[in-house]
Amino acid sequence: MKCLILASGFGTRLYPLTMTRAKALLPYKGKPMINHIVDKIPPDIDILVNVNKKFAADFYNWQKKQNRKIDICVEEVSSEEERLGAVGALDHWIREKGIGEDLMVFGSDNYFEFDLASFMAAFDGKSALVAIYDVLEKDSARQYGVVRIDGNRIIELEEKPPFPKSSLVSTACWILPARVFPRISEFCRGERKDNLGNLITYLIEKEFVLAYPFKEKWIDIGNLEIYHDTK
Repeated sequence: MKCLILASGFGTRLYPLTMTRAKALLPYKGKPMINHIVDKIPPDIDILVNVNKKFAADFYNWQKKQNRKIDICVEEVSSEEERLGAVGALDHWIREKGIGEDLMVFGSDNYFEFDLASFMAAFDGKSALVAIYDVLEKDSARQYGVVRIDGNRIIELEEKPPFPKSSLVSTACWILPARVFPRISEFCRGERKDNLGNLITYLIEKEFVLAYPFKEKWIDIGNLEIYHDTK
């Protein structure tokens, strides 16, 4: 198994903090935000970090300070408009790096406290596994991808619905079996390549997608208010 951390965004919702600094490298609870993920990854799992050209030098400097090998994968883009998109980048690096193993995928702005070993143990090797979190109130779920489940199977994901059907939301914490990689390429032939939730919706139509519910703390650090309120 390998791990890909998606950190190529320009963090426009955190301006001015991210005008000269990558969101993933902002300090959070005493260390760069991305380290809250990296430090959980078992040492036998290779880590790749997808970044953009604008902040590549900063990530290379960060890489030198880590006590393990990390592969920095640079998108040759310098603005939001040029980006491959989150799903486009996922597809690109799977193909570019010849990844044939199952793949953990994390959005770098996801802070989570669930046990990664338990998450990995819940992966059956056949179906995509998505960590889901109960925000408790449907009104609070409007800003996320809202899921409905049947047992341990995700049967629907609706992105930022005005009237959520549940308070369960999808996080950018996944494990993908290698056999679904062609599905990602299929999805990327369409127009929408940025929103991760849209990929899960696509996979639900084609595959079993399983849920990993957890109750430990989780935060999607998507804007200045959340960043400052939770520091």
